[in-house]
Amino acid sequence: MHMFSLDRFHQAYDTVTQPVTINGQPLELLTPASIDRFIDPADTMQNFPLWAKIWEASILLASHLSGLPPNPLKTMLEIGSGLGLVGIAAAKAGHCITMSECNPDALNFARANALVNGCPSLSIERLDWQAPQLENRFDYIVGSEIVYQSETIDYLEALFDRYLNPGGTIILAEAVRGTGVDFWERMRHRYEVKARRQALRSDEGTRHLVLFCLQPKAAES
Repeated sequence: MHMFSLDRFHQAYDTVTQPVTINGQPLELLTPASIDRFIDPADTMQNFPLWAKIWEASILLASHLSGLPPNPLKTMLEIGSGLGLVGIAAAKAGHCITMSECNPDALNFARANALVNGCPSLSIERLDWQAPQLENRFDYIVGSEIVYQSETIDYLEALFDRYLNPGGTIILAEAVRGTGVDFWERMRHRYEVKARRQALRSDEGTRHLVLFCLQPKAAES
């Protein structure tokens, strides 16, 4: 396996740089100059490159995590890392985080962005939700815009069971949509769920988001 290099990355992809500031921390994210190469013309919605955009929910989650006091004894797993904003912001704030993605192009962009932002040792792993192969458990599982299809809720529940340490915490940021209600209804039977709505304003308008915090309920005797 070849070591990842920015030179080879830039030879393979046309990119633009997008600046983002998280709690006063300036970051620069490489994003695809065009998503056309990542779309199957025969089925434009199949495997649509949702990873190729900086989502408002990712900005919210990155801000939340970078504001938490870092604990070197606590580990985080980010699922659906996309371009890497959340994991990079958390790492620069001192958190021990592993980013994960399944799409190979998304993994390449996450690795490139980690290097660009001075995080060469940030752990970035491939994780297929339908066939997970990571071995460790984590004190936190975090993610943004991962509850966008009802059929993914089964996979998420299985991932939580497999990878969350006892007494751990799940933190998710999502846009307000129907699947979020489905997710809450499923999770509230097993987790203490706290949800906080927040409006994020930008040049494109106001986006209504929800920050979910889930902790396993104590087993009934």
